[in-house]
Amino acid sequence: METVIQTIAIAALPVIFAITLHEAAHGYAARYFGDPTAWQAGRISVNPLRHVDLVGTIIVPIALLLVSTGGILFGWAKPVPVDFGRLRQPKRDMLWVAAAGPLANLVMALFWAAVMKLAWGLPLNFFSLPMARMAEIGMGVNVALMVLNLFPLPPLDGGRIAVSLLPQHLAWRYAQLERFGFPILLILLFTGILSSVLTPLMLLVGSLIEFVFQLPS
Repeated sequence: METVIQTIAIAALPVIFAITLHEAAHGYAARYFGDPTAWQAGRISVNPLRHVDLVGTIIVPIALLLVSTGGILFGWAKPVPVDFGRLRQPKRDMLWVAAAGPLANLVMALFWAAVMKLAWGLPLNFFSLPMARMAEIGMGVNVALMVLNLFPLPPLDGGRIAVSLLPQHLAWRYAQLERFGFPILLILLFTGILSSVLTPLMLLVGSLIEFVFQLPS
């Protein structure tokens, strides 16, 4: 139990920022492309408190850490409100607004890789070890969120990117999947299909980041 509590304490910062800055990025992109909805709601902010969802950002990640003894991290923040109809070119701009969240996770994964590189360059002590562990969690969580959200199923970001890229008549039909998206996602999750598809991609992205920063596997 002590190990799990330590993991929760170390993981709190990277997990909260991975989840909340993902949402904030959607808001920044939406405002840039003409939709001020998130800005008017005060949701364009790097302050995690504006994005924290009690269940998704706190309870679920902690519960998963306890159940998995520190092996699983997952969660979500309050979705940033986006009115795609207010974008200057809704179908085209939807792609960039949707892609902003996963891109934010990629940037954070690279940041935590740099932190890990720094931690391993420091003398081995009570500070460098937690720092390296925090960086490891930060990399893992951000890679996982990026890959998961790029899965092409509405309402995930990948689904909205797909809608943006498809011809109009196909895009409209594909967008109708959004009402069934969450149940479909749960079925894929519990049948193991989602894991079999996403895990190799997560490992590939993680390996590429490790290669770029010359981190040992």
